[in-house]
Amino acid sequence: MAIAADSVVGGLPAWRVRRVAEHIDRNLDKPLPLTELAAVVYMSRFHFARLFRRSTGHPPHRFVIRQRIARAREFLARPELTIAEISRRVGFRTPNHFTTMFRRVSGVTPRGYRIQHARAAQPRDDGAQ
Repeated sequence: MAIAADSVVGGLPAWRVRRVAEHIDRNLDKPLPLTELAAVVYMSRFHFARLFRRSTGHPPHRFVIRQRIARAREFLARPELTIAEISRRVGFRTPNHFTTMFRRVSGVTPRGYRIQHARAAQPRDDGAQ
């Protein structure tokens, strides 16, 4: 997700959003409670959540989920990892919860995404030159 160079009026300064985003990216495989995210920028969780949403357009939890799904898409492009393993690597407790959230964000299941990605990556041999 792109973060503006300047802070949004009434939101977090860009450096704080960046610091939180980097923390999320480094720790996607772990639980990321709101209190931990707020502590990264030395704020109360309520004040942080309000300003983070104002700055990014998403509440912190939704931002984390979207980051987890983005990382999962990268893993799904590689066939050597199982969907269960990917779900653990991106911080979901169960493959079922991962599948539910992936479908909610992407509109397709992880397996469906993997199949679509594999088809798109295959060279076409339609006889055209």
